[in-house]
Amino acid sequence: MIFPVIMAGGTGSRLWPLSRDLMPKQFLQLSGHHSMLQATVDRLGGLDCCAPLLICNEEHRFVAAEQLRQIDQLNQNIILEPAGRNTAPAIALAAFTAVNKAQDPLLLVLAADHVIAQNDKFQQAVRQAEKLAEQGLLVTFGIVPTAAETGYGYIRRGMALAGDVAAYRVGQFVEKPKQQVAEQYLASGDYYWNSGMFLFRASVYLQQLKQFRPDIYAACEQAMAEVTPDLDFIRINSEAFLACPDDSVDYAVMEKTDAAVVVPLDAGWSDVGSWSSLWDISPKDANGNVHQGDVLAVQSSNNFVMAQTCLVATVGLDNMVVVQTKDAVLVAAKDKVQDVKTIVQQLKAAGRTEHRIHREVYRPWGHYDSIDSGARYQVKRICVKPGEKLSLQMHHHRAEHWIVVCGTAKVTVDGKESLLSENQSVYIPLGAVHALENPGKIPLELIEVQSGSYLGEDDIVRFSDRYGRV
Repeated sequence: MIFPVIMAGGTGSRLWPLSRDLMPKQFLQLSGHHSMLQATVDRLGGLDCCAPLLICNEEHRFVAAEQLRQIDQLNQNIILEPAGRNTAPAIALAAFTAVNKAQDPLLLVLAADHVIAQNDKFQQAVRQAEKLAEQGLLVTFGIVPTAAETGYGYIRRGMALAGDVAAYRVGQFVEKPKQQVAEQYLASGDYYWNSGMFLFRASVYLQQLKQFRPDIYAACEQAMAEVTPDLDFIRINSEAFLACPDDSVDYAVMEKTDAAVVVPLDAGWSDVGSWSSLWDISPKDANGNVHQGDVLAVQSSNNFVMAQTCLVATVGLDNMVVVQTKDAVLVAAKDKVQDVKTIVQQLKAAGRTEHRIHREVYRPWGHYDSIDSGARYQVKRICVKPGEKLSLQMHHHRAEHWIVVCGTAKVTVDGKESLLSENQSVYIPLGAVHALENPGKIPLELIEVQSGSYLGEDDIVRFSDRYGRV
């Protein structure tokens, strides 16, 4: 039995303004009808494996849980990292969990933010790798390169393994090369892109990690010694994990072990690391354009244009990227999109919020959209899922008006409950203890008007909360 482990860390800063700290690319719908995380789970269908284990950051817990719930894959199977410590510790957490849950299974380690166009070839490669992992080998999947790509690390293959499985000893892991070196790698035929996907037995990985990085092994062992279930989440010992060194599985284990092998994978893989790579894998019109949303183009070619909320028109544009969201617009030359992360760094340095959060924010109970704001006021559109409830709370600096647009609202103000239907409203005075619940079967939509001297989200005092946020 294969035990899938999906790593959902990272922020995808090169896909700003769509990808942000609190809604990174693995949770976005970039290709197809599912998010990248959901597509990764779907990719397992047909393999002999158990339910996947997801590893993600504490900040992403509710959006991760909601996306697994939507595809019926949520079952107390999310390990929360209090902070990112790279892939070697993350896989160690999964390996300890797998050994505790099952009889030392094979771990299939996947990233939540990859696209694989040909799922049959992916599954075929996994089945081939399974034969090697059962022998105690540590398998990595090397992507057969289609171009002299400088944005990926590479794996140089060594001696071919005997037997009926097309696999090679790992000769060397190499960092992202310069263009000329990448062209040499491509011409030689001996190099693969490093996919960051693996298959190995849980106990074998732990043994190798203990041998080469006993400090990481010990920290993760201690972190997993105190596990606390919380809704659908698995909380580990934060203090122990925060003391764990930061290192990748490549550096910590794969580059040091003599049991590393590479299985070639040619299945239309992409890590969608930039807007140009998304253009590469997307269907194009006769002029080479990729248009998403309300877009008009005149004498324009080879562009990627995304319009989220308004009309975007281009005239005489070539090889460009234009991305419009509710609160930001990116215009970039397609061959310069690797530098979008510099914009993110400048936003952080300036103390702005556009790198971290979208105008539309997801919560475990639903979501809200900040549609207008000014001095001493803010207007939000709030959507509460059926059966869900916001925390019992109060504010020191603001009052609120709620107007129901659709559905039924159960409102509590200073202990008094009332039901509101469409076009009805309620006033929440400053300092009043209040709660909002959707008791109905359809989504509750309302407009919230806040007024006061301070309107920040940190002006919330919670008294009770079903999501553990008190």
